[in-house]
Amino acid sequence: MKRLFVFATLLLAILFTAPAWAEEAPAAAAAVTAVADTAAAAAPAAPVPNKGDTAWLITAALLVVMMAMPGLGLFYGGMVRTKNMLSVLMQTMVVFCLLGVLWAAYGYSLTFTDGNAFIGGFDKLFMKGVTPDSVVGTFTKGVVLPEYIFAAFQLTFAAITPALIVGGFAERIKFSAVLIFAVLWFTFSYIPMAHMVWYWAGPDAFTSAEAAEKAGEFAGFLFNKGALDFAGGTVVHINAGIAALVGALVIGPRIGYRRESMPPHSLTMTMVGASLLFVGWFGFNVGSSMEAGATAGLAFFNTLVATCAATVAWTVAEALLKGKPSMLGAVSGAIAGLVVITPACGLVGPMGAIVMGFLGGIVCYWGVNGLKRMLGVDDSLDVFGVHGVGGILGALLTGVFASPELGGAGVWDYVANAPGVFDMGNQMIAQAWGVGTAVLWSGVVSYVAFKLIDVTIGLRVSPDDEREGLDITTHGESAYHT
Repeated sequence: MKRLFVFATLLLAILFTAPAWAEEAPAAAAAVTAVADTAAAAAPAAPVPNKGDTAWLITAALLVVMMAMPGLGLFYGGMVRTKNMLSVLMQTMVVFCLLGVLWAAYGYSLTFTDGNAFIGGFDKLFMKGVTPDSVVGTFTKGVVLPEYIFAAFQLTFAAITPALIVGGFAERIKFSAVLIFAVLWFTFSYIPMAHMVWYWAGPDAFTSAEAAEKAGEFAGFLFNKGALDFAGGTVVHINAGIAALVGALVIGPRIGYRRESMPPHSLTMTMVGASLLFVGWFGFNVGSSMEAGATAGLAFFNTLVATCAATVAWTVAEALLKGKPSMLGAVSGAIAGLVVITPACGLVGPMGAIVMGFLGGIVCYWGVNGLKRMLGVDDSLDVFGVHGVGGILGALLTGVFASPELGGAGVWDYVANAPGVFDMGNQMIAQAWGVGTAVLWSGVVSYVAFKLIDVTIGLRVSPDDEREGLDITTHGESAYHT
């Protein structure tokens, strides 16, 4: 009986306390769920690409493709003689497409992955690991772009830059030599220069001074020096201009240079090509902002007014010094303005851009008409006089007019996420580092590459082929039929 009584008492206790247990269990579960929800809300969501930024960069990349085909081809083609029109079109087009393939194979990886201060690594060889969902940072914390679009935009820069060099030795070089040189120069000059200037961990890595120092261990050599190059003054224009100068010197002048008249065969074609370059350059410069925002607006306005100023300056200088302004001079002035403002377009104010444009028009006019004669070089289409001289001037003036005291944007402190302290003297030293490195690096690589090609397959076509014209002798076609 005693055991029965104890058992009954326990059973009654369980029955009467069960509802309390049943009520407490869901409450505990709800509390756990609430804590989990709070934690999830506290964790920041991964940034997602903005559709406007993405659409703009797609458009910008297409504008740069238009610069190469047909813009650059028509611009250069109109300036050569009739018998070489197609050869220039072929060289610019095929070089662009060849290097587009090489960019996907190894160029993107060696430029935009961790390596050392001078070149990247093989992490993304053949675009390994890049997917439609991959993203890359811009210049704003928490803002990203689809990596494929970023890689495509950078491809257009990498592919058009060697095509610019073609103008330095047009009308006398073998087509095979052009292609081999383009591969060598792209690999050993463009990729390292682009990595040195543009590679960094992105703004989101700069969370503290210690983190910034750590990120700097993998950034490019010139990036760490503080050199400013918004859209390619050193990477594209100085780099290509020096290569064109070296090529013209190594290959030698055209047959009849300075003894025969070699006028452009179609200034109409050159004007059309220059106009396409002018329009496409907004993709080049404004696209380098990586976002469809305020900096893009500044880069757009600066590119426009600087080009206008350079065109006016060149035209006036030519009219005063030669007695007549020419169409070729006007379009050359426009290209000079575009070159000079390229490294500065998102960094200087509008008045600074106009001054840079005026100076660019005048200095590049001297580069084409004075310096070229002093050097005694047959730079066929004035690549060095415009891109080399203009690129050097633009890179140096960026260090002046980026100053907030002169209306510029200054520099940005990514650790504080606020404007940084701008020191013009230190900035000019950094810009000089950029200019000097580009001149020396491209000069050495170009000379070695040209010499290697010359002792293997040869650089020049035969004298008979040069006299007949490269269209027929190299490609078996004529641009015009009479």
